[in-house]
Amino acid sequence: MPDDSETVAGIAISSAGRVIFDDPPLTKGDLARYYDRIAPAMLEEIADRPLSLLRLPEGMAGERFFQKHPGKGFPASLKVVEIAESDGARHPYVYVTDAAGIVAAVQMGTVEFHVWGACRDKLDRPDRLVFDFDPDEALSFADVRQAALDLRVLLADLGLASWAMLSGGKGVHVIVPLKRTAGWDRVKLFARGVATLMAQSQPARFVAEMSKAKRKGRIFIDWLRNERGATAIAPFSVRARPGAPVACPVGWDELPEITTAAAFSTVAALERGWSGVDRPPPQTLSPGIVDAVEARRAAL
Repeated sequence: MPDDSETVAGIAISSAGRVIFDDPPLTKGDLARYYDRIAPAMLEEIADRPLSLLRLPEGMAGERFFQKHPGKGFPASLKVVEIAESDGARHPYVYVTDAAGIVAAVQMGTVEFHVWGACRDKLDRPDRLVFDFDPDEALSFADVRQAALDLRVLLADLGLASWAMLSGGKGVHVIVPLKRTAGWDRVKLFARGVATLMAQSQPARFVAEMSKAKRKGRIFIDWLRNERGATAIAPFSVRARPGAPVACPVGWDELPEITTAAAFSTVAALERGWSGVDRPPPQTLSPGIVDAVEARRAAL
């Protein structure tokens, strides 16, 4: 039986020829090489963050499951941090610091990487705020795209600059880099306030509640990723969806011309990297900004 292994980023990839995606054809080895090459760009956002991994050990046709706690046999390149959860118990989470860690996760069948909004050294001080637009099936990507552009304007009016990322699925993520000065309570209150403000001011377009029934014909502004332990898809992560689209950062000036949230392949993501994306420096989420959102809501 021929040897079906190769070494990528110092990690032995077994069953490298196993087909993960049929169209375009991508094998386990292809994914490992993609993640090795994209690692420098990806690590700018995911290094030292607790991760949840979406694993598809047999490819798209097989079982899939999320894993946030490492088990026996996890490679040493996937590092571990102990985190106290709400019940007081401490549990291990994985994080990565280099390409070898990312590729080691691929060796275990990982396709998608999802990240916390805080780094392991200050888990109670988030450094990114994420809004995700999740549309009703009847809506077009143009509706989602415009919602992201509108949110950018609202955030800027509040004094916060943001950057955008295609989710690789149906939506757009709007991300605000934060200084690590506010706790989760303030960040969550602000995110909920912004989502509710948009829903109250334009109820025909937006809803701030997860209910599928209430989402009919509207876009759910998902603010729930902004709480301790919640995760969001990582920049440059491949999505476990037909076509192997990539969650790809985009410039605000190019977003109006993009026609789908699954616009970029692994090849395109490698060509683009962070090119054209202006990520603002971390900003302070002050109590005054939170109060400003509540004041706007009260004035409606």
